[in-house]
Amino acid sequence: MHKVFLKRKIAPRIANGHPWIFANEVEKTEGDFEGGDTVEVFTHDKKFVGKGYINPKSQILVRLLTRQKNEEINAEFFLRRIRECWEYRQKIGYTENCRLVFGEADGLPQCIIDKFNDYLVIQTIALGIDKWKPAIVDALNTIFQPKGIYERNDVPVRELEGLTQQKGFLSAPFDPKIIINENGLKFHVDIENGQKTGYFLDQQDNRRAIRHIVKDADVLGAFTYTGTFEIHAAHYGAKSVLGLDISENAVAQANRNAALNGLENIVRFEAANAFDVLKQWGKDNRQYDVVMLDPPAFTKSRETIQKAITGYKEINLRGMKLIKPGGFLVTSSCTNLVNPELFLQIIDMAAKDARRKIRQVTFKAQSSDHPIIWGMDNTEYLKFLIVQVQ
Repeated sequence: MHKVFLKRKIAPRIANGHPWIFANEVEKTEGDFEGGDTVEVFTHDKKFVGKGYINPKSQILVRLLTRQKNEEINAEFFLRRIRECWEYRQKIGYTENCRLVFGEADGLPQCIIDKFNDYLVIQTIALGIDKWKPAIVDALNTIFQPKGIYERNDVPVRELEGLTQQKGFLSAPFDPKIIINENGLKFHVDIENGQKTGYFLDQQDNRRAIRHIVKDADVLGAFTYTGTFEIHAAHYGAKSVLGLDISENAVAQANRNAALNGLENIVRFEAANAFDVLKQWGKDNRQYDVVMLDPPAFTKSRETIQKAITGYKEINLRGMKLIKPGGFLVTSSCTNLVNPELFLQIIDMAAKDARRKIRQVTFKAQSSDHPIIWGMDNTEYLKFLIVQVQ
């Protein structure tokens, strides 16, 4: 086994269980290895730390898979680990649609597997986990006997690992346009061309959280993507719902989703730039009982964090100005660099600038099939907030 030795001053992050070891934290390596090989990691004085896969092309040199010296990294390891992931989801009530594997939070760094009923979608974003893709597919077939498995590795971050972007079937071909059930509703999912793995499962619990505030309400949704929040609002008794998204394709699918649930007379979607529309409608004194904002990540790097803060403040300020006194703002951020405390500060700043008083109704993270590990900031990325706007 190839060996990696850490510098004398070990980072508390590593000591406390974080699986990432950066290249500048390593003192020396022993043995010849190729990118993606499994290595053993030790402290400077040769105390065992763990085993993981190595990639000299990545800033994160080693990603640990286990802290157990006698645990072999082989096909059986991945079968056992994925089976544990599935048992955990079942125990907490996620069986039909769920994030089956959530990377570092499930002890499989940079591996994402989403389960859409009888179909599975995989992302293997690091070189080390990508090399084990055949073993992962075998494990999924053993545990689930799924109708299909699809690879969505068309993500630019793979290139940082020296990997190409690619997507395609990892099973016999099947129709990648499927229909799933969520909270008593049906949604079209395009696992071949939809964003990420085709559908945002991380908000499935939060979509239920709007059920009381939208009853008999006029609702505006912005950054709707395929309309899940808006269709939930109509299902939960909203009087009218208008959804806006800049993507014509997303709007077309959102309107299909509305029709699929027989709600096309209550909810409709239009293609528009939400920033421009919210600003203009504020000037026009339009008013809604509920405004829902679910924007994409505004930054993926610390260098542009200020730009993200400005963007979140801007849209939330515009949203608040469109809400009738006593109405509600439903707002989210999926930018993991914007931590929960900072997100609440941004909303507070937006309220002050809009000269509106707010009170918190609920503040949540992503659904529990995307578990949060304390000390691993990248596992706590979604912020979901409902406030009443006075």
